[in-house]
Amino acid sequence: MTEKKNIGVIGCSTIAKNSTITAILNCNNAKLEHIGSRSKNKAFEFSKIFNCKKYGNYEDVLNDKDIDIVYISTPVGNHEEWVLKSAEAGKHIICEKSSTTSFDSAKKMIKTCKENNVRLMEAFMFRFHPSHKKVKELINNQTLGKIFSFSSRYGFPPISKDNIRYNKSLGGGILNDAGCYPINTSRMIFESEPKGILCNLDIDQEKQVDIKASIFMDFNDDKYSQSFVGYDLSYESTYRLWGSEGTLSLTRAYNIPSDMNAILNLKTNKLQEKISIETVDHFELMINAFSNQLQNMDSTNYNFEDELLNQAKVMEAARVSNKEKRYVRINEIK
Repeated sequence: MTEKKNIGVIGCSTIAKNSTITAILNCNNAKLEHIGSRSKNKAFEFSKIFNCKKYGNYEDVLNDKDIDIVYISTPVGNHEEWVLKSAEAGKHIICEKSSTTSFDSAKKMIKTCKENNVRLMEAFMFRFHPSHKKVKELINNQTLGKIFSFSSRYGFPPISKDNIRYNKSLGGGILNDAGCYPINTSRMIFESEPKGILCNLDIDQEKQVDIKASIFMDFNDDKYSQSFVGYDLSYESTYRLWGSEGTLSLTRAYNIPSDMNAILNLKTNKLQEKISIETVDHFELMINAFSNQLQNMDSTNYNFEDELLNQAKVMEAARVSNKEKRYVRINEIK
């Protein structure tokens, strides 16, 4: 029998308000217990919206002995501080992506969590959506033949430059915000780590943050990934696989609303088909999976900490590639 784990929220962000807290309320093995914000007024506002009796600042959440899991939804640049404090308070952690701004930071976070015997997961909710399970099924049964390439586009309409995404000191920029998605997805699809990466970032001269990125990665077995992400674009959230026997594309690949059927467009030498995937809340599936692992009820071999560390290493290689204007081998990152 599953036990409901009590979750405290650190950070009253847009994604927490629009997606994650609602998912917590709908989980069968998790319960919203406490909401924390830098502003007590904002915490109070959220507590009213979500009918949560406990609210306060971040420290109030960590000092609450009833809390089993904290969900950290602060700006990326603040993640390390609150992951470390949460681990030292003995709380398991779901941390929004990108989890960190450097590989050194990721190593420090993992080390502190292990020392305090707590689990840490980077909140790539889309990994839990059944559309990607279907993609893997089609790959594994050779429907597409030998996979050659993964290509992706993830872009957003213009946003105000007052948005934290344009705040360099808070970890803003398109690579941390959106580039992490296709990097993570290609690693998931190919079930391996890239050999190297070539990344180019376009910088907003006023705010000095990256606003567009092109990302190329090569993998073993002659597989390649190429992605484009950016602000000030029409909205896209797609990826496409190209194999020796056909292609497969998702027109809404990453942030899929819980009331939307994901559509897979399959085209092979023998057939052309649109595959509709049932509506689900992938935030809810993610939280349930994390809680299940805490209770040793999850049979998957998804190691949250190894995944976070490997992702952070590739992200670091991307930053080095852009800075030094060259192809960077992943094994250069130590």
